[in-house]
Amino acid sequence: MNFIKPLFPIAVSLLLISCLGFSKKEEAKNDEIKNEKTLYIPTETTEIAYFASGCFWCVEAIFESVNGVEEAVSGYAGGHTKNPTYESSNTGKTGHAETVAVHYNPKKVSFKTLVTVFFGSHDPTTVNGQHPDYGSQYRSIAFYQNEAEKKIIEDEIARLNQKMYNGKIVTEVTKYTKFYKAEDYHQNFEKRNPNQSYIKAVSIPRLNKFKSKFPELLKDSEH
Repeated sequence: MNFIKPLFPIAVSLLLISCLGFSKKEEAKNDEIKNEKTLYIPTETTEIAYFASGCFWCVEAIFESVNGVEEAVSGYAGGHTKNPTYESSNTGKTGHAETVAVHYNPKKVSFKTLVTVFFGSHDPTTVNGQHPDYGSQYRSIAFYQNEAEKKIIEDEIARLNQKMYNGKIVTEVTKYTKFYKAEDYHQNFEKRNPNQSYIKAVSIPRLNKFKSKFPELLKDSEH
């Protein structure tokens, strides 16, 4: 039975799946199919909201399932470094968090509802991360662009802190300044890579958990 012992480290390493574990080989493969997605063109009424709550592969898929959301774009925001990359942001030194820009039709979904989606799809009490991803680049941030949005976010935090989190929410409420779009191979990642290990182990379960929690918010195609 000695052959079992050498296999143990291998088994453990396979379980240590994270959003960071993405190979250049997979990147090259995705470069070949990145243009398959139809070019998104916003309308005159389209508005944009920005949220960070862990790996942007997961967050993008969640918001794109919501009725009224036209597009969700993965990127970086909240930091102090210009033109961050996936590699530089993952050092934690750029100050940026993996962020999703949510393009939405305000006639179909309100900013308040998007805030509900944000808080309802991750643990806002976790400092610098969402399991299994940890580091400042995975911290929870709700960005606001005006005082009305700031109030909506702060009111929801106060309500949730009183109702279920006992004052433990650590989400940053941050004035939006700049969003940097992530590399093309990150866009629409969950849909294009359903068999990737992280997607199967983390993204899809997180998306399905959200869907079961908020079925009334989903697009018809997501039911």
